[in-house]
Amino acid sequence: MSEKQPFVTIVMPIRNEADYIGRTIRSILDNDYPADRLEILVADGQSDDGTAEIVNGVAKKDPRVKLFENTGRIVSTALNMMLRAARGDIFIPVSGHCVVTSGFIRKSVACLTGHPEAWVAGGYLKTVSVGFIGRVVAAATQSRVGVGDARHRLGNFDGWVDTVAFGAHYLWVLDKVGYFDEELVRNQDDEFNMRIIQAGGKIRISSNICSTYYSRSSLKKLWRQYFQYGFWRTRTLQKHGKPAVFRQVIPVIFVVTIISLALLGLVSPLFWWVLASLLLIYSLALVSGAIDVGRQTGWKCALAAPLIFKIIHFGYGLGTLWGFVRFIILRGAGMKKPDRMKLSR
Repeated sequence: MSEKQPFVTIVMPIRNEADYIGRTIRSILDNDYPADRLEILVADGQSDDGTAEIVNGVAKKDPRVKLFENTGRIVSTALNMMLRAARGDIFIPVSGHCVVTSGFIRKSVACLTGHPEAWVAGGYLKTVSVGFIGRVVAAATQSRVGVGDARHRLGNFDGWVDTVAFGAHYLWVLDKVGYFDEELVRNQDDEFNMRIIQAGGKIRISSNICSTYYSRSSLKKLWRQYFQYGFWRTRTLQKHGKPAVFRQVIPVIFVVTIISLALLGLVSPLFWWVLASLLLIYSLALVSGAIDVGRQTGWKCALAAPLIFKIIHFGYGLGTLWGFVRFIILRGAGMKKPDRMKLSR
């Protein structure tokens, strides 16, 4: 029976994941997919917290787990290294700080093979964290105020989407669109999915597929994460000349509008009144989002939610604006290849 199932390669790009990597790999090994039709490739970006030692310990006990050293230290170089060694008919990228359900692989494969038009299939990403700030961040990234209409974060949707987390891909997709872009420090998965859609492929999401992602529990790391998302989003759009999904440009439009109205107010106070009206509307949106967070995690968390939303919105918006300056106005002058911007996981 197992011979009839597609061979699946799980590819895991990691760096400094000692707190999570053991449970992540265990959740994959505990899946109900045939053991002889599965391999787990892990590429470590020169961790200094003992991550590689943990993976090596698992690999010694289970030959399906193999460890690679990723000297490039970013996700895209890790993915390409592993994909060139993959034996699977299907590959699934999985984060080093998540846990998948026992039926994750089986359901992902069934969703992909059950929809002939699909090149990729995945599911809902449930976000959790530890500590007070972490719980607020997790709830905020599952709220429409925080992430717009990102279906893979909101759940309860079955259909076609523009991107998906931890999706099952046919390996032949690489022959159609190429490998992951090693210039991109962030957004390499979204950019890859963009190329798939441009090539005529489709991405399917199923509400029956779920994985749990452990989000940042630090305000500083959250800001850096979303600033980098916005920064590299600009480069992605510049390279492809394709309009962004609306939710991806709302933050930068909002930031530019605020800056413009503030400056125009120096010419005419009327613009300051317009700015005040805009900020009032934004405040009402934050209150709505805070209520949503309060329902998910308790009303104490709702008090901190507006700050988290602001970090997400302004981090992404200012990152996008800075990307416009660096990539379009300055044409990348002075940047390393790639500029890793002090990446955190």
